[in-house]
Amino acid sequence: MHEWALAEAVIATVIEESRKEGLKEVTKIKLKIGELQQIETEIFEFAVTELAKVQGVGLAKMKVEMDIERAVFRCRVCRNEWGLGETSGMREEETEAIHLAPEVAHAYIRCPSCKSPDFEVLQGRGVSIEYIKGTG
Repeated sequence: MHEWALAEAVIATVIEESRKEGLKEVTKIKLKIGELQQIETEIFEFAVTELAKVQGVGLAKMKVEMDIERAVFRCRVCRNEWGLGETSGMREEETEAIHLAPEVAHAYIRCPSCKSPDFEVLQGRGVSIEYIKGTG
């Protein structure tokens, strides 16, 4: 269900931005998806495509392209940088909690070097629209 809610937000933004730009038809959008979101990309793409068909005139033929941005963390204690794949020992419930609310990552992820939970997310979170292409 998380993917559908994100897809609704993407479609609402595409509609708003395409109106601002005076586009009558949106032909393609490119999305950047942070790895930390842990989105099921097939479900998300399906949701975006289906919502586009029913939500707005001019979106029915829209193509969706997605890139996954790797999550990178930096420890504020030892300055170590690591990726999500290097975070070990998380239980399924913890992974699901991060999927639903990436802000809780600090409760479950620790620096692999010094074990501190004090880190920053350098990249790889959120969903953003890189571009919208269309015709006026």
